[in-house]
Amino acid sequence: MAYQEYYVYILTNYSRTVLYTGVTNNLERRVYEHKRKFDLKSFTSRYKVDLLVWFETHNDVNKAIQREKLIKKWKRKWKEELISKENHDWEDLSKNWY
Repeated sequence: MAYQEYYVYILTNYSRTVLYTGVTNNLERRVYEHKRKFDLKSFTSRYKVDLLVWFETHNDVNKAIQREKLIKKWKRKWKEELISKENHDWEDLSKNWY
């Protein structure tokens, strides 16, 4: 069986006013979709949320989904602390991907 990775990620907008948490099995493709605004009616398109500021990798899809759901319930302050611990300046981690 092939090894599969799953990613839990957080995106923000330019002014850092919105945080979006998601899960995917292909982080590069998913961030590309957010940046290209494939679904103009989506939350991330409407609020221009396309800067990848945090992600973690899992090898079990159920654990990744469980982690995503947990983070979505967190207070904003906790999410900010999680991001800042790994990415102090909140740089777009995908800036050199395309």
